[in-house]
Amino acid sequence: MIIPMLVCRDAEAELNFCVQAFGAVELSRRTAESGCLIHATLMIHQSLLMVHNESPHLSSRAPSVDGSSPVVTYLYDENVDEIISRAVKLGAKVLMPAEDQFWGDRVGRIMDPAGHVWNIAARADKS
Repeated sequence: MIIPMLVCRDAEAELNFCVQAFGAVELSRRTAESGCLIHATLMIHQSLLMVHNESPHLSSRAPSVDGSSPVVTYLYDENVDEIISRAVKLGAKVLMPAEDQFWGDRVGRIMDPAGHVWNIAARADKS
């Protein structure tokens, strides 16, 4: 099993975005003594995703908010346009509008408010 972990400047904000935009379900969380979210595990459909705050003892950093992330997370869901619309209302930026592609998927690309890049896709060609 591979579980991506999104490193964030504000893991709580990313968790809330994923819940509201993608219908993620929070499975677990770890907080600091201050109550600040450090780490959470989410489920989107049948897939796991972790969100984690930047930490001084780890060299991983949150992405720039310019859309240049080297990692793109794919979310397959039949409601491509609805999800993208919901994400935009929550502060995401459309990097590529949803369109039917030659390989048979409908795909749109967004950057969430934290700078993580997502392709939202579904099979457009049902044959």
